[in-house]
Amino acid sequence: MIGKQLLRSATSVAANYRAACRARSTNEFYSKICIVIEESDESLFWIEMLSDAQIVKHEMLTNLLQESEEILKIMVSIRNKYKQFIK
Repeated sequence: MIGKQLLRSATSVAANYRAACRARSTNEFYSKICIVIEESDESLFWIEMLSDAQIVKHEMLTNLLQESEEILKIMVSIRNKYKQFIK
């Protein structure tokens, strides 16, 4: 069940980022990036759950956790940069 949730949120990150890149306006881009952030955070949550519940050994998830955190930070940075253009 956790794996299925992780798959859903992770693929949503990719799909919404792609949609953001094809946005027709700054407002649409900003909205999609906000969704990417939500889904990135949810993906990070499910990865942490896999570790905390000892479903997957923490050592096997270390790189994935780090990459997920970096993606989230990058997306937050992008959102913050575009926030000034939203009315």
